[in-house]
Amino acid sequence: MSFGRRPPLPTPPPSSASVPRAKRRLDHAITPATLVAAALVAVGLLTSCTVGPSTRPPVAVRADLPPAPPAPPGAPVPLPVPEAGRASLPLSDCTPSSLGSLDVPVPTDRVLRTDCGTLTVPLDPAQPALGTVTLGVVRAGMADVPGRTPLAARPALLVVGDSATDPTARRAVRMAAQVPTYLLANFAIIGLDRRGAGTDTLDCADPSARSALADADPATADTTLLLERARAVVQACNVALDGQLGGFSSEAAADDIEAVRQALGVARLSALGTGDGAEALADWARAHPRAVGRLVLDGPPDPGLDEPARSEARAQATEAAFDAFAQRCTSRSACPLGADPRTAVTALVTSLRAQPLSTPDGRQLSAGTAVTAIRVALGEPSSWATLTDALQAARAGDPAPLLNGLVPTLGSRGRYDAALATDCNDAQNRIAPAQIQELARQWQKTYPLFGSSVAADLVACAPWPTGGGRALAPVPADLPPLVVIGTAAGPRSSMDAARAVAQSLPSAVFIGWQGAATGAFPRTQCVNSLVDNLLVDGQLPDASTLCPP
Repeated sequence: MSFGRRPPLPTPPPSSASVPRAKRRLDHAITPATLVAAALVAVGLLTSCTVGPSTRPPVAVRADLPPAPPAPPGAPVPLPVPEAGRASLPLSDCTPSSLGSLDVPVPTDRVLRTDCGTLTVPLDPAQPALGTVTLGVVRAGMADVPGRTPLAARPALLVVGDSATDPTARRAVRMAAQVPTYLLANFAIIGLDRRGAGTDTLDCADPSARSALADADPATADTTLLLERARAVVQACNVALDGQLGGFSSEAAADDIEAVRQALGVARLSALGTGDGAEALADWARAHPRAVGRLVLDGPPDPGLDEPARSEARAQATEAAFDAFAQRCTSRSACPLGADPRTAVTALVTSLRAQPLSTPDGRQLSAGTAVTAIRVALGEPSSWATLTDALQAARAGDPAPLLNGLVPTLGSRGRYDAALATDCNDAQNRIAPAQIQELARQWQKTYPLFGSSVAADLVACAPWPTGGGRALAPVPADLPPLVVIGTAAGPRSSMDAARAVAQSLPSAVFIGWQGAATGAFPRTQCVNSLVDNLLVDGQLPDASTLCPP
């Protein structure tokens, strides 16, 4: 099979002639003479540079991070070679429609093709009689040209997104427009929608109950009334799903990953998961180590945490993401939110708590809704300018822009129901109302912008039925090496959580990104280079590598 190769690198000086090609892109960061200088640059970046997508050349430094976990006994397991499969999955050309709705430009260095289809999987593989679920699938990559391996014959790179973000099939098409061409020439990007998203959109909650939960502020609201709203959502969804609420979880997504691997006809599947999609990918890898190809877990949550520690970690991570958002705004010549965005936004939330704003069509922006809108937008830095303008509009008395930003989440066929189902099913503990109210009061002091909003998520899950207990499979000794990426300010998961995942997998190499987003890839050249080295060249990054914002 022929593989596409990346563009030639500039000719290095004679002293670097012995450095491997894939490492040369980072040689200034890992040579002994420049380690200290690069580390100082990284420290400066943390205090003075814009957070988010970067146009800097790739800079990776050996940071003061915990060492990689010890290798398993015996010979190391080699990285599998990507393989073409014999897909039994029927896909048809959908290029005009998928590219026509794409929200990012397609660079002039590539011509893309997309093929779309569906995959029907058991609701529960252990109980086939319960029925099936149909998931959207897309294959995206370089269009077929003479002399290049056809898209359908290239090795598959599965992407599995976070349940609170866009459907993964759509994300795969966006990724095809964003990743380096040398990765795109070597793989067909496969997007598999999470249950409840895309083709299988879960839209079961009463809109008023859904809005009430998104608007909740348990530190000041009547928890009894909020619980009634939560029960109404659970009852409506239970009826719509015929009693199968437990079918939406990261554990179920792991079963779907194995199903798509079989449908793609590959013995070993290379994949990249983001957020709780990375959690699902880790579950799958533990259960099917001999099916694992080249794997990247991007911003996974810590599976060792349950409620309320899980939610508190998310509140802390969201506060860090807001600080990154504020830093980017103030790094401009004139931030619309002033010199202290946190103070400005806190004042807005306080005023909304006393007097919500209404639009001419009757929609209302309350404190809880405003904070929910901020939480939704923080995960995608490309939307931060829009968020800034929406916050400024609300400060001037116009709530419509912030409310419009919530439509993809709270509107008809939005993301809220599926994300709620997944979050509640992934957590085994249910917290009592009195404890939630106390936590809300505590978290409002410790995490002043987002503590109450995150506590409201506990209210939403309180009446949700508990599962049978999520038992993680033991880590197999033959699990191939993989990469775990932690993000310094990810609103869905912290760097500490990703580090804990890496430490639980002896074959994992942990790297960090000092940026802010849900997922680090493909946002900067440094992260892109490290991921590309693994996926295309089969080269693991140095443990404890740190990429700047």
